[in-house]
Amino acid sequence: MSLPVHADALERFTYYGVRFFCALVLLFLIVPILIIMPLSFNAEPFFTFTEGMLKLDAEAYSLRWYQNIWDSQEWRLSIKNSLIIGSCATVLAMTLGTVAALGLSQRHMPFKGAIMGLLISPMIVPLIISAASMYFFFTKVNLAQTYLGVIMAHAVLGIPFVIITVTATLVGFDENLTKASASLGANPRYTFFKVTFPLIRPGVISGALFAFATSFDEVVVVLFIAGTEQRTIPREMWSGMREQLSPTILAVATLLIVFSTLLLLTVELLRRRSDRIRGVVE
Repeated sequence: MSLPVHADALERFTYYGVRFFCALVLLFLIVPILIIMPLSFNAEPFFTFTEGMLKLDAEAYSLRWYQNIWDSQEWRLSIKNSLIIGSCATVLAMTLGTVAALGLSQRHMPFKGAIMGLLISPMIVPLIISAASMYFFFTKVNLAQTYLGVIMAHAVLGIPFVIITVTATLVGFDENLTKASASLGANPRYTFFKVTFPLIRPGVISGALFAFATSFDEVVVVLFIAGTEQRTIPREMWSGMREQLSPTILAVATLLIVFSTLLLLTVELLRRRSDRIRGVVE
């Protein structure tokens, strides 16, 4: 929103003041990230800028810590686990979250508010409480320290994101389309895949990306539930910070930052595509 031409001095001061304050907040959030990324190219095993780095000496920079990710068996296992667990948890969260959102979008759904609050409670309840509860439950059913247990736990954390994004997409959904499909003889399965799903696909994919990012970055639940064979990237980073500080952690963090940025850009592109489909003009 641009400043009106007829704005007085106070309105102009407020307009630019708010934007200056927002810029300071954004800078405060981004500076740590901007520091981590160049430090990951440090040729020395330090977490600070060396004199050579400050002088932009080429010999002071190296890719040795990125190479160490590939050379380390522990890091390779953590990357493999994160991709497997994140992908499986995303598929599970996407399926269950989409079904839940479709049910909650029904006009005559009883106790809609209570059910919605229950389903998104993993976003509200402190994560340490959720992790402890899952640990005691999964221990009783012999799912602790198993891939299935970690996948189910991560799916629980990702389902609220899918429900919220799909529900937001269904706000502008025209129910007459499904009625027209049914009146033409289509069964519910055909109607969903040919009519409903193409229209809510951006919301489903956005929710799936958020669920994947949640699983990929989760460490508290993994600390409680996972065993030595289910160590993920955040769990390996946690161990590295406690046991042996290495700039390899900075290299992994840089890769995660780049990966998260690409996910956010994808979500934004999907949001704009969804708005265009629904006829919303920014």
